[in-house]
Amino acid sequence: MYALVDAVAFYASAEKVFDPSIRKRPVVVLTNNDGCICAVSPEARALNIPKFEPYFKLRHLLNKHNVVVRSSNYELYADLSTRMMEVIGRFSDSQYIYSIDESFLQFTGFAALVKDWHQYGHDIRKAVWREIKLPVGVGFGITPTLAKAANHAAKKLEGYNGVAVIDDIPSAKAILSRMKVTDIWGIGKRLGQKLALMGINDAWTLAKQSPKHMRKQFSVVVERTIEELNGHICLSWDEVKSPKQEIYSTRSFGERVTNINDLKGSLATHCATVGKKLRQQASLTHRVVIFAHSSPYEDNFYKRSYLYDFPVPTNDSRVIANAMNEVLSLLYSEGVRYYKAGVGALELVSERYIQADLFSTSADNKTLMQSMDKINHRFGKGTIKLASEQQSKGWSMRREFLSPRYTTRWSDIPRINCCD
Repeated sequence: MYALVDAVAFYASAEKVFDPSIRKRPVVVLTNNDGCICAVSPEARALNIPKFEPYFKLRHLLNKHNVVVRSSNYELYADLSTRMMEVIGRFSDSQYIYSIDESFLQFTGFAALVKDWHQYGHDIRKAVWREIKLPVGVGFGITPTLAKAANHAAKKLEGYNGVAVIDDIPSAKAILSRMKVTDIWGIGKRLGQKLALMGINDAWTLAKQSPKHMRKQFSVVVERTIEELNGHICLSWDEVKSPKQEIYSTRSFGERVTNINDLKGSLATHCATVGKKLRQQASLTHRVVIFAHSSPYEDNFYKRSYLYDFPVPTNDSRVIANAMNEVLSLLYSEGVRYYKAGVGALELVSERYIQADLFSTSADNKTLMQSMDKINHRFGKGTIKLASEQQSKGWSMRREFLSPRYTTRWSDIPRINCCD
């Protein structure tokens, strides 16, 4: 048996953890630079507030309904995610953290101890709420795909109240027949449109198709999805989430950047981020793309990008930053109001299987990078950084509605006043 546990509107719910005064109020969370709405609490969803719409277009509607608006508080979300995953992990002998708010569980030895999966799901929900104050949905299934479908039912279909179980054909039909085909894990919008032309509009109809025939029509992914919907396990943890083939770090500026030093500082920060992500998944990059551009909505739109090839693949942040420094003069143009910049690592290879070059020596310092990562992990992001990273906050993203970082900043730790 598998389970998928994830938080309900995680970002919005996280904003309510340390602020009980907004627990029952509608809450929305904005993307970088307070641009668009990226998370909507159930109360806000009931007001038909859409996601991924620009904040300025909905400001009047949000004010009308007294909606709480928050900027993305990534530090808080990451810490609450870690705590939530620790609680969830106690309920299984195998856990796979799929994303910041999703965790797969696999039950082998634990399965013999569970007498009622529905009750076990509610026990998980109660534990997470009691210790973290985050609402979660729990879906159980005999394959990872069915667990994902059950989780969808637990949170979005009437009658399941936070927990759903798919452990036989009747329970599978009851849920899959009420799900759109695009609600199934791995079935995107374009594929859903093609399936609709074949009369396949719901998940149960998809499950009844011939896997081999659908593989010929589409791909092996669709074949495996159908097999999983029928209770045949085709996915392993490694297949659920494989290492990224490309890694990017990019962000729009809080204020327009016109100075070359500010642009350099921003790009150096992105280089450091890309290097860290490469090391986290034990990858090296043969090539990076470095780019910057002005706003497409302003006159004289300007965009430049350059590819830089490394003689020896690298994941050292210093080496990547040096590459950026070599092309900076080609990237920068006097008078341009830069709106966005970033760095992308391309042509990734595994650090474990890289073939050394007899004539080219790597400039990487693995010991130094490991030390930097450990210090930043222990004492907080940015404790140690590259000298070229920007110290000024002028280009940093705009977060006008940022809540306190209750668990990661000493000055923001909640204070409790006890009265006699």
